[in-house]
Amino acid sequence: MSKTKPAETPLMQQHKAIKAKYPDAILLFRVGDFYETFGQDAVIASQVLGITLTKRNNGSAADNELAGFPHHALDTYLHKLVKAGYRVAICDQLEDPKAAKGIVKRGVTEMVTPGTATNDKLLDFSANNFLAAIHFSDAQYGLAFLDISTGEFFIAEGDREYADKLLSGFKPAEVIYQRHHQRRFKEEFGSKFYTYTLDEWIFTQAYAEESLLKHFDTHSLKGFGVEGSGAGLIAAGAILHYLKETEHPNLQHITSVHSLEQADFLWMDRFTIRNLELIHRSNEGSKTLLDVLDATVTPMGARMLKRWIVFPLKDIQKINERLNTVEHFILTTDVRAKLLQALRQCGDMERLVSKIPLKKINPRELLQLARSLKQIESIKQLCTESNNDYLKRLGDAINPCRYIADKIFKTIVDNPPALAAKGGFINKDVNVDLDALRNIAHNGKEYLLQLQQKESEATGITSLKIAYNNVFGYYLEVTNAHKAKVPAEWMRKQTLANAERYITPELKEYEEKITGAEEKILTIELQLFDALLNELHDFIQPVQTDAQIAATLDCLCCFATNALQFNYKKPVLHEGDEIEIKEGRHPVIERSLPQGESYISNDLLLNKDEQQIIILTGPNMSGKSALLRQTALITLMAHTGSFVPASEARISLTDKIFTRVGASDNLSAGESTFMVEMNETASIINNVSSRCLILLDEIGRGTSTYDGISIAWSIVEHLHLAPEKPKTFFATHYHELNELENKLPRVKNFHVTNKEVGNKIIFLRKLAPGGSTHSFGIHVAKMAGMPQSLVQRATEVLKQLEAKHVDGALTENVKNLSTPKLQLSIFDAHSQTFDDIRQMLEGIDINRLTPVEALLKLNEIKNLLK
Repeated sequence: MSKTKPAETPLMQQHKAIKAKYPDAILLFRVGDFYETFGQDAVIASQVLGITLTKRNNGSAADNELAGFPHHALDTYLHKLVKAGYRVAICDQLEDPKAAKGIVKRGVTEMVTPGTATNDKLLDFSANNFLAAIHFSDAQYGLAFLDISTGEFFIAEGDREYADKLLSGFKPAEVIYQRHHQRRFKEEFGSKFYTYTLDEWIFTQAYAEESLLKHFDTHSLKGFGVEGSGAGLIAAGAILHYLKETEHPNLQHITSVHSLEQADFLWMDRFTIRNLELIHRSNEGSKTLLDVLDATVTPMGARMLKRWIVFPLKDIQKINERLNTVEHFILTTDVRAKLLQALRQCGDMERLVSKIPLKKINPRELLQLARSLKQIESIKQLCTESNNDYLKRLGDAINPCRYIADKIFKTIVDNPPALAAKGGFINKDVNVDLDALRNIAHNGKEYLLQLQQKESEATGITSLKIAYNNVFGYYLEVTNAHKAKVPAEWMRKQTLANAERYITPELKEYEEKITGAEEKILTIELQLFDALLNELHDFIQPVQTDAQIAATLDCLCCFATNALQFNYKKPVLHEGDEIEIKEGRHPVIERSLPQGESYISNDLLLNKDEQQIIILTGPNMSGKSALLRQTALITLMAHTGSFVPASEARISLTDKIFTRVGASDNLSAGESTFMVEMNETASIINNVSSRCLILLDEIGRGTSTYDGISIAWSIVEHLHLAPEKPKTFFATHYHELNELENKLPRVKNFHVTNKEVGNKIIFLRKLAPGGSTHSFGIHVAKMAGMPQSLVQRATEVLKQLEAKHVDGALTENVKNLSTPKLQLSIFDAHSQTFDDIRQMLEGIDINRLTPVEALLKLNEIKNLLK
């Protein structure tokens, strides 16, 4: 006889039904004072959180895995699960278990994913937490970026390269896209992003526009300047759909959407952003440009500075506005000091105000928001009183929201608790009923004494006393000696051996008031708090504007602080084509030098008429790469509105910065160093413009010497002949390329100086005209700690090779190359041999050659081919 399968308990049936709606998320199921996980969720939770995994028979056919933690520890454990890359659905009890008939109603109140996190423990105060959406279409890519914790919402559209650059710059915590494009996404953007796919129907124009118009409650999107952005709007619509799907209904803090136009910013592809180490470290312990420039004092400022670095301006008027304001702050140190003092006390206004519609702001944070608005009022005054036009405009745009700030101060006590549920955060004189209840709750004994004294005087019962028990509540006790004096309206409740106990209407009324007073007090406080938050909804947009202005001022003050502290100078941006830097320094390396050591500065000139291309040669480790990078960083800093590490800098307005610096193998994609190098270089060559700056380091080193020289030579020639005449700085260890100076008029040779002392080399790190003839590789090997015997052997081999004129022959051949008909095959291993044969044949006078000499020459050629 077979056993009947036990039925699941109502609790497990409820869990199963809710889990079915969120199959790809870990379901935290609230049971009493615990959040429980079951089945595979419990296995994952126990591994990630380090909590105990148990088995319990919950009425199912087999034991069910179980792992749980106390509900008050949610923030701690939620943080760990999301950081580990899991989607988490929080299922709460939707009714009071005491009042529930049968099983308690439960439902998912929030879904937390890496891109929708709002909890402070899940966020980095100095970085945005963007959720990105990509719409793949045949013509172009539509992108949207939303930080739900700040309300910042951007859309963009462009080609694959632009999409790639935006993903690298914004570094979203999560990316959503159409389900059937999984392979395409991985091929084009790699597998380094946390992704989630959605159905195709979500990515349609009509649905996207409907979602956006409904969210912003408008009839059109013209007011946001994004109406024509088809693919970008589809991506934005997908984001709003995803937020709805993940239980995020309160999004009133997303008040606008901004278009990111490619034409507005200086272009840098992801290779350049990575190669220059702007915001991402190449290795542990190294510093980025952001690390050394960030002297901001607010979280909003820190996040904005990051965006300014990745998206430098291209509008010369806007750049000069920033530069002039930085200069103003340097000259008026008292104004800057007052601004910084006010900014420091602003806190993270952007994230605080975003918590209001989410109902996640607590009384302490609300009071901080009011204090921030008081500081904003001081900031407005400082800006409007300034004689700087840009600061005046910023000041005029500030709204201190005095009404709501004053109301918060009036409503919330000076030192409120962090949790509203604890109560005690509403001020006196805000609500009459609340004050009365508090008076009863806090002054109960005093009231009873007053009542006892009043009744004693009225009746003449001197021994009258008021007491309390669980049966009758409050009562008046009269000894038998005074029983005759008891008024007729008193109601007798109990007779004792030598006393009687009575109650009065006034005492009963007081009892009703005092019973549950604390509970009523908390209810009224929470109602008042909720009403205050609802009133704050009308002020979300102006507070967000204030936060953005505060962030802008913070960044400009940061630039002024850096300029004063590190001797940065104001660059001059112009519409011409010349970049001239006097005593330029690398901003990151300079700050990493040992105490007392100063950075060796260098001058640089690039223009289209005389010095379009600089070929920089010099010893390995001499600082060629640093010179290239500092040129790019100084140009970039100038376009962000920052002063630059130089004594003087005239920077031509630049629309693109391209770099090919450093060896970065893309081994995960199965590509060699050389292939990555060629991909990056091809991207540069195909996208040159008349205003771009190109920085190339050691192009061609990933292949053989002949191939490398051929490629490097042809790249220089191509850039020289290009009608755009792009300004180019080319560092190379192929000193044979120095010959190009004699063949191409706008190519100039420079080298990094060094000094040889005995058998040692000292790098002077100074740029000087003329090419270098040695790479000093063996010296570097010695400095790196190679065994002495190995270094000596390398020196012997080098001498033998030089004696056989291998190097000399190569140089001679390079000198004889004609331009622009240079045709060295990068696939032919016998190029040098064929060149030798060609030279030999050209040197023969056939009319004077005897048959024997001809045979000997033919044999010589045959031997060369062996």
